[in-house]
Parts: sequence; structure tokens; C-alpha cells
Amino acid sequence: MSTTPTAATATDLNEKQRRILRYLRTHAGERTYFKSRLIAEEVGLSAKEVGANMRALLDGDVGITVEKWGYSSGTTWKVTA
Repeated sequence: MSTTPTAATATDLNEKQRRILRYLRTHAGERTYFKSRLIAEEVGLSAKEVGANMRALLDGDVGITVEKWGYSSGTTWKVTA
């Protein structure tokens, strides 16, 4: 039996991760780069909570591609649909 981890799907996400995912899916067609603090303002979380919960979206099979992009004045995420 294999013990290799499988990528999380959208149904495997917790509520905070689903809120972030909904926001990113909604706005990914309008822009590509998102700052953690601005995502946090929109979804009612702190920037630290956004950063902590982005790992599931980075590694998961959630219908978008997320990359950690930059750190100047907060973490920036590159999102493509």
C-alpha cells in the first residue's frame, strides 16, 4: 500500500481555505497578482491566516494555480485560472 500524499481537492479544504479559494476564483480573471493583506481584508481573515491557509491551495487540485511570488511589503501570490 502506498503512503504517498495526494493533493487536496476543493472538497478537502477547511472553511477559511474555501473562502480564500472563492475569492481567488472570482477575481483571477480580472488580475493575476494578489497580496495576502488584501485577500485578508476581502475574506475577513488576517494576512497571517491567509498565508497559513494558502499551502492547501498551492499543493491542491483546486482548479487554479497558485505560486508564492514576492515578499516586498507582504507576500504576493500569482494566481492563474
